[in-house]
Amino acid sequence: MTTVKDTLARAAGQIDSDSARLDAEVLLAHILGRSRTWLYTWPEYELSEAEQAGYDGLLARRRAGEPVAHLTGVREFWSLPLKVDASTLIPRPDTELLVELALELCPPQPLRALDLGTGTGAIALALASERPAWEILAADKSADAAALAEENRRALGFDNVRVTQSDWFAQMAPQAFGLIVSNPPYIDAADPHLAQGDVRFEPRSALVADNAGLADIERIARGSRKYLAAGGWLLVEHGWQQAAAVRKIFAAAGYKQVDSRKDYSGWERVTLGRR
Repeated sequence: MTTVKDTLARAAGQIDSDSARLDAEVLLAHILGRSRTWLYTWPEYELSEAEQAGYDGLLARRRAGEPVAHLTGVREFWSLPLKVDASTLIPRPDTELLVELALELCPPQPLRALDLGTGTGAIALALASERPAWEILAADKSADAAALAEENRRALGFDNVRVTQSDWFAQMAPQAFGLIVSNPPYIDAADPHLAQGDVRFEPRSALVADNAGLADIERIARGSRKYLAAGGWLLVEHGWQQAAAVRKIFAAAGYKQVDSRKDYSGWERVTLGRR
């Protein structure tokens, strides 16, 4: 028998990660069906043989590089618990900037919004949680991703979100939106980071784009012109070195008030423009 305290101390030293202690806590809380706070409240709790075996199995998979979100099946985004699997990107805190800017630019009055490449549904569901008067369409070209987004929508009970399958605008009927947001693929296929960390276990189609990572952003910028209402906003997340190139794409597509905004690390990670 091993206590929670001893188990965590041992486990953190076995994980090669910048967040080893956090990873160890999240995985143990998952196995025990408890919160991380509970682990500190009951440090002398002794794990059963079954709990220890289950935890050791997750640790082995984490040491092999599997993302914590895939091991637990859940990732929190905008304080919303989202089911996660290998069919989509794992929602990341950086993308909350996209949500913050959308809420800053668009008032709470009724509005039609579109989340392109929705994945788990993270952006659409975060917006729905803050703007109950909005009507939000969440689209993804992957049938598996669209199914996962719908599962998350139902679990959270947001009736103002509708999920559809579409390769960007290809399968979308003509309609007008006051806001279009997207976290599209924007990594160059030659980027060495694709062989590192969590991205090794995420779908390449959701990460990589042609033309030095800019091809899908170009498609979205051009296509959104036909779907944005006059005065509507387009917001796109991109890589930390791509802001200048994305601003040029937006300007060439005819957007006004084009600007890039910085994340909390000081990198320009979201570019916006108005029709």
